[in-house]
Amino acid sequence: MKYIDEFQDPELARRLLDEIHATVTRPWALMEVCGGQTHSIIRHGIDQLLPDRVELIHGPGCPVCVTPLEVIDKALEIASRPEVIFCSFGDMLRVPGTGRDLFQVRGEGGDVRVVYSPLDALRIAQQNPGRQVVFFGIGFETTAPPNAMTVYQARRLGVPNFSMLVSHVRVPPAIEAIMRSPQCRVQGFLAAGHVCSVMGIEEYPELAERHRVPIVVTGFEPLDILEGVRRTVAQLERGEHTVDNAYARAVRPEGNPAAKAMLEDVFEVTDRSWRGIGVIPDSGWRLSAKYLDYDAEHRFSVEGIRTEEPAACRSGEVLQGLLKPHECEAFGTVCTPRTPLGATMVSSEGACAAYYLYRRLDTTPAAREATSVV
Repeated sequence: MKYIDEFQDPELARRLLDEIHATVTRPWALMEVCGGQTHSIIRHGIDQLLPDRVELIHGPGCPVCVTPLEVIDKALEIASRPEVIFCSFGDMLRVPGTGRDLFQVRGEGGDVRVVYSPLDALRIAQQNPGRQVVFFGIGFETTAPPNAMTVYQARRLGVPNFSMLVSHVRVPPAIEAIMRSPQCRVQGFLAAGHVCSVMGIEEYPELAERHRVPIVVTGFEPLDILEGVRRTVAQLERGEHTVDNAYARAVRPEGNPAAKAMLEDVFEVTDRSWRGIGVIPDSGWRLSAKYLDYDAEHRFSVEGIRTEEPAACRSGEVLQGLLKPHECEAFGTVCTPRTPLGATMVSSEGACAAYYLYRRLDTTPAAREATSVV
């Protein structure tokens, strides 16, 4: 953004922190939903600057991290076929499936290509009419509209050799699932600003009222997050639970009508499995019957693949906010970005990756042991 420096001003950050310190009178646990917010929090040390009574819990807002293992295995199966050009964003290539990842498939001769837009994959399909081109469509409400537009364009242009492996998920049902968990400690949410820029905030008031939790729509820069925390804590201290838009420069209450219309045309709501969490009702999208011919899962008959998560990986607990990354026994030892057990360690928005990148030296087993002795 043109004025991005204004949202990293240390003096303004100090003022917000002073106000939060002056406001809080009791312990509160807030969850930031988005993995991008998690990385900003850990990178800038925001969680360490807040009062001890304010705890930030990392939520399941990393799209790569919540893509279930069985979908990764379906991608590996499709990408291994000689007639297929498999296209994906780069952050999916190191996500471990059962025994291998897309990098290994490429090393074994599979035609796996990194693209920067789903339209790149559509263009590759037009340029290679004798090959099947598959795009790996994952993510939350933010990446769903361009993926939907690409399927729409493939149908409109008559590109029969293009298809999409879809694993899209939706934020509001995830919040519902978190709040219904008997282990839930969350008392307020920092909602993802980019998701709300697409979908608006219409789904959130009912959640806030039903579970009596404030939901504050928040951006991604340090001042955005601190302002979100300030507003959430202020509501909690007053005993309120409403939806507050603290990211008005990007989010309108109604969202983006054109994007929502495209989603409604191309996708339909479905139950979706989340990696390490399980199936959440109505929490995802799949291609509607109108576009079923472009569904790679259907085209390549991989619907029957089922898998089990590795027992050593506790990413599901991390994604639910039940465990901080460094509290996992495998963190930084058997699980690293080069040898990941789960997607939370390799994704650019994964909580484990954030801790490893910005806080690893403070969270090694030796450091944890020394801290416990003190």
